[in-house]
Amino acid sequence: MFRDMKSNLLAGALIAVGLCLGGLFIYLGISKIASKDRAVSVKGLSTREVKADYAVWPLSFAWSGNDLPALYEKVEQVTARVKKHLLALGFEEADIRQGSISVNNNWDSYYGNRPEFKYTLSTSLIVSTDKVDLVVASQGKEASLLKEGIIVKTETWNLDYQFNGLPELKPSMIEEATQNARAVAQKFAEDAKCNLGSIRRASQGQFSVESDQYQPWVKHVRVVTTVDYFLD
Repeated sequence: MFRDMKSNLLAGALIAVGLCLGGLFIYLGISKIASKDRAVSVKGLSTREVKADYAVWPLSFAWSGNDLPALYEKVEQVTARVKKHLLALGFEEADIRQGSISVNNNWDSYYGNRPEFKYTLSTSLIVSTDKVDLVVASQGKEASLLKEGIIVKTETWNLDYQFNGLPELKPSMIEEATQNARAVAQKFAEDAKCNLGSIRRASQGQFSVESDQYQPWVKHVRVVTTVDYFLD
């Protein structure tokens, strides 16, 4: 009987020790998981101001008359004159192409009095060039054409300044955005009295290229990265 009691006590002690060790391991495991799940999510910004490297400049004009063949000849003369004006500004033949010609019969539909001229022919010259500074400098220099009765329309919204150098900018901007994100995370870790660990997850936002409100040939490039860091 004494031996049975001794065996029971020993078994109970072993079970107690096992439960204690099991509880300790569970505690350590939960603590490790909880520590591993501690993280901070931050954003890093990188911006650049760049100049457009290509411009598309449409210049539209129209002429009205009643004799369609004569009107077409007149539009050809006006087109040649506008082209001469562009060449005098410093553009090259390769920079200039002619748009399509459209014909409108003004007598087909009108309200009130019939228009004086039956036909209106509209066309355009399109300047496509990397001479962005020249395009900018050429705006508002149609005075010589106006003196000859030639009205050239250049709509600001239709003048397209483009920036094609984004692929070259991307690596340095992503690096800068990531560094800025890490600086924010480091400050958070210091304030929280903990150490900044490795990257848990990172995502790169979309690059945006927007024109300056007052100088559309100036572009603002922007990217935001989101980075999650472990906290130790």
